[in-house]
Amino acid sequence: MKKLKPSVHAPRSEGTYPKALEPARMRPITSITRGGHDRERDRFMSLIEKKLEDLGLRLPQPMQLPAGVVLPFPWVRVHGSRAFVSGHGPQDLDGSIPELRGKVGREVSLDEARVLARLACLSMLASLKRTLGDLDRVTAWLRVFGMVNSAPGFTQQPAVINGFSELILKLWGDEAGKHSRSAVGMAELPFGIPVEIEAEVEIDGGRAPR
Repeated sequence: MKKLKPSVHAPRSEGTYPKALEPARMRPITSITRGGHDRERDRFMSLIEKKLEDLGLRLPQPMQLPAGVVLPFPWVRVHGSRAFVSGHGPQDLDGSIPELRGKVGREVSLDEARVLARLACLSMLASLKRTLGDLDRVTAWLRVFGMVNSAPGFTQQPAVINGFSELILKLWGDEAGKHSRSAVGMAELPFGIPVEIEAEVEIDGGRAPR
């Protein structure tokens, strides 16, 4: 599997970065000097989206499935005040699956896997936005189930899924973002992705998707 070269700009403690995340981290926030256009845009931007922008993060496009693959289920299933989110893996900004694949502890390092878990979080948030119309409709994160494509002997699955949980807590805070969680090792994951994560959230009535 293709390995990524470490970025000279990336903090050592976080390892290397897939292209969907690294440009966002390095991109300066352009709205510090706020003009009329930015204020008008912010009127329609949710609080969570504004936090993402302030972190220099962007949501990816819908997932580009490999040729011939059909998924007979929705990415998000809303029932009453709950939204059940199917397993999401990491995505690049264009919706493609990052080239960094394989088993954590062999082809993929722990630091790289943490970043991929964060990308899976952004992938999930993009699906929630498309379904709900507004990420502010998510009022509580209830349950997260993280799966790590693990090499034999790799036992740091919780540290990998922390890449997901830490971003949720940063965006929603302790009260709404705190969730129950499992992080388990898997023999394989679809398409060779290193991480897959599913979740359950509570939502308010809100407005219909745009």
